[in-house]
Amino acid sequence: MPAALGFATIAAVLLLTMTKRASVLVALILIPVLAAIVGGHAGQLGELILGGLTKVAPTGIMIAFAVLYFSLMMDAGLFEPLIRGLLRVARSDPLRVTVATAVLTLCVALDGDGASTFLITVSALLPVYKRLGMNPLVLSGVVCLGAGVMNMVPWGGPTVRAMAALKLDSSDVFNPVLPAMGFGVLWVLAASWLLGRRERRRLGVLSLGDPATEPSPPVTATTAGSVTAGEPERQVLRLPGDGPGTVRVPPLPRTWLNVFNLLLTVALVVCLIQEVLPLPVLFVLGFAIAALVNHPTWEQQQTLLDKHAKSVVLVTTMIFAAGVLTGILSGTRMIDEMAEALVSVVPDSFGPHLPVAVAVTGMPLSLVFTPDAYYFGVLPVLAETAHGLGTDPAEVARAAILGQMTTGFPLSPLTASTFILVGMSGVSLGEHQRFIFRWAFATTLVMTAGALLTGAFSL
Repeated sequence: MPAALGFATIAAVLLLTMTKRASVLVALILIPVLAAIVGGHAGQLGELILGGLTKVAPTGIMIAFAVLYFSLMMDAGLFEPLIRGLLRVARSDPLRVTVATAVLTLCVALDGDGASTFLITVSALLPVYKRLGMNPLVLSGVVCLGAGVMNMVPWGGPTVRAMAALKLDSSDVFNPVLPAMGFGVLWVLAASWLLGRRERRRLGVLSLGDPATEPSPPVTATTAGSVTAGEPERQVLRLPGDGPGTVRVPPLPRTWLNVFNLLLTVALVVCLIQEVLPLPVLFVLGFAIAALVNHPTWEQQQTLLDKHAKSVVLVTTMIFAAGVLTGILSGTRMIDEMAEALVSVVPDSFGPHLPVAVAVTGMPLSLVFTPDAYYFGVLPVLAETAHGLGTDPAEVARAAILGQMTTGFPLSPLTASTFILVGMSGVSLGEHQRFIFRWAFATTLVMTAGALLTGAFSL
C-alpha cells in the first residue's frame, strides 16, 4: 500500500504539471498532503511537512540570495563583456550561440554543483537569448544536458553518494566510466548543434550590430534605458523588436565598480568550489557586500529588492513546495517501500544484465526517487542482488551514475536545483520536461553504449 501510494503520488504530480492541469506549486503541496491523509498519516502532517521544509531550508536560502546576487551583477553589467564576446564569436547565429551555451555549461559545471552551474550560466546567457529572440527552452535544455553529464565528476552528488553507499572509492566507480563520460560530452555538443540548427531555421542569422562600433544619434543618458536629445553622442544597442525611434543606452561605465564586482564574483566562485563556507552563507555574505558597495544608500537597496522580489519568490516557493513532497514521502516511508517494491520484481536470471538495466532506467527513476532515496535506499539493494548473482557491485554503481541524477536531476521535481534552472530561465517545469526529456534520455543511452564499448560493465 505505501509503495503504490508513493508511485501514484509521483505520477499524479508529473501528470498534472506536464499537462498544465495545475501549477507546480499547487501539485507539489496538495497531492502529497492528500496522499498522506489517504495513507492514514493525517495526524503527522505537521511534523512531516516541517521536516521536509527544514531539510530544504538551506537550499531555499541559498537560492534567494544567489538570485539577488546575480541579478545585481546583471544590472551592474558584469556579464556584458561575456555577452558581447559570445555574440561576436557566435556572429548573432542561434546555432553558434546554442553550441557556446553547451561549452560554457560544460566548463562551469566542473565544480560538480548543479545549483551554482545553473545560476552562473543562465544569468550570463539569458540576455543573449532574449536579444536574439531564441526559445528559452533551448537554454534550459542545453544547460540541463551539459550539467547532467558533468555531474558525474567524483566530487559531484551522484558519484559521492554511490561511493559512500557501497563503500567504494573513485578508482572503482568513476575512473572506469570516464571514457563513457567523454561520449556524453560529445553527445551534448552534437545535441546542442541540432537544437541550434533548428533555432537557426526558425530565426535565421540575425544582425544586431556591434555595440562597440554602431553609430548613434545624439543622446545622453539620464537613467539606464532612458534618453534625452541634444547632447554629445554615445554608443547604443538596438534589440530585436525595437521600433525605428527606440534607443537603448548602456549604463554609464563605472570602471572601479566593474573591477570590484568581477573580483568579488571570482572570489565567490572559488569559495563555492573550495567549500570555504556553506553555500547559503557564502551567497548571503556575497550579496550583502555587493549591495553595500554597488547601492550604498538605503533607498537604492530597497529599490533593488523591490525590483527582483518577484524572481526570488517564484524560485524559492518552488523549493519549499518540493520540501513538502519529499518530507511526506520520506517521513511516511513511502520512498523506502517503493525501493523495496522495485527491487523485488527483478528476477534472478536478470543478474548479468542488471548494470545495463540500472543505467537505462536510472534517468526515468530520477523523476520518482530523490538522490538520497535512490543511492542510499535502492542502490545498496540492487548491488547486493547483483553480488548474489555473480555481478560486481561496482558495475552497478557505475551504471547508476550514468543515468540516475546524471541526466535526470535537472528534470526531476524532487531535486531543488531543477527549480533554479526553470525559474531563472523563465520556463515552466512541464514545458522543460517535455522539451528535453528525449534528449536527456538519449544522453544516458549514448553513455551506456560507451560504457559497454569501453568495458566499464558488461551486457
